[in-house]
Amino acid sequence: MNIDIISFLINLTCILLLPSLKFSIAVDTLDLSQSFTNGMTLVSQGEKFVLGFFSPMNSNKSYLGIWYKNIPVQTVVWVANGVKPINDSSSGILTLNDTGNLVLKQRDEVVWYTTSQQGSLNPVAQLLDSGNLVIRGEKETNPEVYLWQSFDYPSDTILPGMKLGWNLRTHTERRMTSWKSPDDPSPGDLYWGSLLYNYPEQYLMQGTKKYVRVGPWNGLHFSGVPDQKPNNVYAYNFVSNKDEIYYTYSMLNDSVISRMELNQTDSIYYRYVWSEDQQIWNVMKSLPKDRCDYYRKCGVYGICTITGSLLCECLSGFSPRSPAAWNSSDWSQGCVRNKPLNCTNKLNDGFVKVKGLKIPDCSHTWVDQTIGLNECRLKCLNNCSCTAYTNSNITGEGSGCVMWFGDLIDIREFENDGQDLYIRMDASELGKEDSENIELEGGRGSEDEDDLDLPLLTYSTLVTATDNFSIKNKIGEGGFGPVYKGRLASRQEIAVKRLSSDSGQGINELKNEVKLIAKLQHRNLVKLLGCCIEEEHRMLVYEYMPNNSLNWLIFDDTKSKLLDWPKRFNIICGIARGLLYLHQDSRLRIIHRDLKPSNILLDDKLNPKISDFGIARIFGLDQTHGNTSRVVGTYGYMAPEYAADGLFSVKSDVFSFGILMLEIICGKRSRGFYVENESPNLVTHAWSLWKEGRALELIDKNIKDACVESEALRCIHVSLLCVQQFPEDRPGMPSVILMLGSDGEFAKPKEPGYYVNKYSFAETSKSGQSEKTITNQMTITLLEAR
Repeated sequence: MNIDIISFLINLTCILLLPSLKFSIAVDTLDLSQSFTNGMTLVSQGEKFVLGFFSPMNSNKSYLGIWYKNIPVQTVVWVANGVKPINDSSSGILTLNDTGNLVLKQRDEVVWYTTSQQGSLNPVAQLLDSGNLVIRGEKETNPEVYLWQSFDYPSDTILPGMKLGWNLRTHTERRMTSWKSPDDPSPGDLYWGSLLYNYPEQYLMQGTKKYVRVGPWNGLHFSGVPDQKPNNVYAYNFVSNKDEIYYTYSMLNDSVISRMELNQTDSIYYRYVWSEDQQIWNVMKSLPKDRCDYYRKCGVYGICTITGSLLCECLSGFSPRSPAAWNSSDWSQGCVRNKPLNCTNKLNDGFVKVKGLKIPDCSHTWVDQTIGLNECRLKCLNNCSCTAYTNSNITGEGSGCVMWFGDLIDIREFENDGQDLYIRMDASELGKEDSENIELEGGRGSEDEDDLDLPLLTYSTLVTATDNFSIKNKIGEGGFGPVYKGRLASRQEIAVKRLSSDSGQGINELKNEVKLIAKLQHRNLVKLLGCCIEEEHRMLVYEYMPNNSLNWLIFDDTKSKLLDWPKRFNIICGIARGLLYLHQDSRLRIIHRDLKPSNILLDDKLNPKISDFGIARIFGLDQTHGNTSRVVGTYGYMAPEYAADGLFSVKSDVFSFGILMLEIICGKRSRGFYVENESPNLVTHAWSLWKEGRALELIDKNIKDACVESEALRCIHVSLLCVQQFPEDRPGMPSVILMLGSDGEFAKPKEPGYYVNKYSFAETSKSGQSEKTITNQMTITLLEAR
């Protein structure tokens, strides 16, 4: 064949194949001399992002967008022409004109263009490693003088370095807006934006309706997201000045990939982190996370409490506007004041402090960053339209002033963190103790009550609730005194602990427990509802646990059958979560020091709740251990170093937890457990069987047939790691929780420690009193000062 003909055929083949090839032009830039068509891509210098044309799943329309280069699941983070797609993918062409603007055309029709008002002699468009598409002068590298950038026009994704908020100089908003659907990147009706009130707030909006109120920035986090805390994935920042108001974040490790996304299908905001091992996007955070996040869930003056017996309650001093609607779970009408405010007597009004809140909607607020809380109170008191106030910045001891005018809307209570809010009340409501409902914040009290920060109930209220402390309502007796079941006029069931006059434990111990538990809120901790400190009467009021204690169920051959393996495993994991909260996640570092079955209460669904913080030790966050000359607790559960030398730490609780796990698995008490001529206690017996490869013999015979053996063996393994002789060998609670949920390889346990009198059959406390099986037993002993 003629050489010219062969050459012609080769060239023709290349021309025919050319449209199907994808290639980069000038790597990451586009200049005036170039055009950009379907099949071409710009790739950022570090090969992190790609600009090109794409078609969503199940769509034949074409869009210009940016996506990650090295993530196999195409994840588009920005779309240029979401509103106006290209119908014929081969006809789209992108160019940069001499005014410094990008123009996207379909044939001769403009479908999208940038609107830079500045000019440059030699403009170029460049895709940066941040995922930002910028137009700049050819020799310009200062981001402050970019002619245009895609970061100013987010789609459904916020990348590190993007700003979510307002440019006050140009009065333009950078908002995150969802796609209409996975097949349609045109803007949906869900967006994250900022409302420029006097106290600016972030919202998830559905069209013009408020959907989730993220809240104002309070110096540490957005008010509605108190779990937004420093982490090892990303750092965040909020900027507010005369030129800009915005939220932004940056990655702490360049190898970690994370993004924020709004999903129209789920109506949820997600924070994703890419897992290289799993090759998937893992959800790190989401919003809304529960029903209390939805805007105005409980109406005006209503408070949403996700952990409460009722989702919505009225604030103290308020009642449902429509009791019938409220009782049928229609809370939209909210609450009204029991005693309306009277402007003529404004200086006689006062304020009730409510803790742990997402502060109300800030539509009608006034802010002064230069004054403190005391001056803020006076300003609010002197303006009869002011209904509440608090610090605008809660960093440190707090600063600044924000005041609310009109009804208070969209309040929720958090288990942890949250803010204080001071709500204006008529003078007649101050110091008034409600005889029917447990209030979120008590009134004024005696000198003994000054710093309790807890709802106060009158003695007469508790007399009525317990039928004058009738013997038929007595459900237990502990070192503290008797425990009674009661029912308030609101029909709420309660457990009342009454301090015995001969208990040897007085007001200081009671106040210690009150102060401590009032600061702790977790689903696996018993909830303290209120207290009574009136003349000689000293009482604590707790949520009532209908299934008594673990002690009451697990060691009874008949009752223990109610606890199948899934329930026991759930109880083990719940106790672990509660301990983790005490050791690490609460505001204070708490060491319980008396973890045992009678101090694990069970709710109506058999969920565990840790009780009895009377002998817990409070630590600063940088403290993990201590010592005491007064050992308190229960033999059989104490760690050796604590029982022998008074040395305690978070690892002391880990030891007790290990004993507790073995008892839950076996259905047998640790103390009083004997195998003839072999083992003096349960731990020794478990260790012997473990070494012999017979650990499954430990499982309670009542559940053995239906037990998940792999989970049971994992729990036995973890329990033996927890009861090792030396504290440094025992895992911390974060590791325990990871191991309970993992099938991986664990360290081999070393020989356990036991500090048990082998001749003692009864479970005996340090004081020498025999422990009884009771409901809501919470022995008060000692809370030592640091």
